[in-house]
Amino acid sequence: MKKISLTTWILIGLAAGIAVGALWPAQAVKMSLLGTIFLRLIKAIIAPLLFGTLVVGIAGTGSIKTMGRIGGKAILYFEIVTTVALFIGLGTVNLVKPGAGVRLEGGGATALAAAKQDFSQIVEHIFPTSLIDSMARGDVLQIVVFAFIFGAACAAIGAKARSVVEFCDSLSEVMFRFTNYVMLFAPFGVFGAIAATVGAKGLGVLLNLGKLVATLYAAEAIVVLICFGGSAIVARVPIGRFIQYAREPFLIAFSTASSEAALPRALENMEQFGVPKHIVSFVLPLGYSFNLVGSTLYLSLAAVFIAQAGDIPMPLGTQLVMMLTLMLTSKGVAGIPRAALVILAGTASSFNLPAEGIALLLGIDALLDMARTSVNVLGNCLATAVVARWEGISFSAKR
Repeated sequence: MKKISLTTWILIGLAAGIAVGALWPAQAVKMSLLGTIFLRLIKAIIAPLLFGTLVVGIAGTGSIKTMGRIGGKAILYFEIVTTVALFIGLGTVNLVKPGAGVRLEGGGATALAAAKQDFSQIVEHIFPTSLIDSMARGDVLQIVVFAFIFGAACAAIGAKARSVVEFCDSLSEVMFRFTNYVMLFAPFGVFGAIAATVGAKGLGVLLNLGKLVATLYAAEAIVVLICFGGSAIVARVPIGRFIQYAREPFLIAFSTASSEAALPRALENMEQFGVPKHIVSFVLPLGYSFNLVGSTLYLSLAAVFIAQAGDIPMPLGTQLVMMLTLMLTSKGVAGIPRAALVILAGTASSFNLPAEGIALLLGIDALLDMARTSVNVLGNCLATAVVARWEGISFSAKR
């Protein structure tokens, strides 16, 4: 028999949890312990994983110096597109309000208090006084700021920092494996979380999850049509031919929910499309760390969904600070299994959002992951073409 995938087991846990919650609600509520254990394990991953991956990524940007203007143009394009995607995600979720009526428990009072901080307090809070303290409190934004400065220092020192960067690389690999182990418990965590949620709130909560899936797919489609389409038109990328070459890596990413699975074909197809090899081999892998458009859109949408589900007021100013946090924390984590879940857990902790919402989203994460991963890959393929056109490259008509 073919081995059952983890995604299938998660879906089985989801279905079983819904059934138990509907049939035996009193007993199902007690199963929330399974979801709580899973969330605690996920939170344990965040600090060391983010620190290791970001330091390695930033320290490796010595290549951006050698590539000169190509690296600068790529980074500038990445940040513009990612920012637009985040605003689209925030606009969509505030318009549709898929989380309204779920009523998750916890976090409301403290989140409301945090939202009332003035601008100077918010800016001051971004900068850490101690990395250890930031890690202990799970303050993701402070960890990211420290890692960015630390990684830049490593890049400036060069060979003398090699052992430090190699340690961070090893730390990242260990945490990748740690994440794989934690994800083996995911079906039980999903079962307990969804059983407790359905048992406490009834089957009506499932309607909100379906609404969230539809909202995400609609928002991702808007990004593809407006953001990607607009970029292609402005850069004069031949859209028809681009679709022909980007279609296969896009479908691989959608069907496997894995950016890495699509990378070899994306590299090959974009070179055949006409992008010079030195641009493809630099911009595409760089985009896997700095241009996760689909994931950043999802993160903004999911974080506000949790706030809505917890009936937590989140003013526009707080949403913008959260958007900045997501822009930074989504960098350098493309290779992490269920990376968006880890980043979302850290962001929710920083903004005092109820952790129960993350467990609720995990049950439908397979469907959400397919959309965000395929858009990530499509966006990175387009980035190579846009940067090539920015460099004055004209694409030939032949294959």
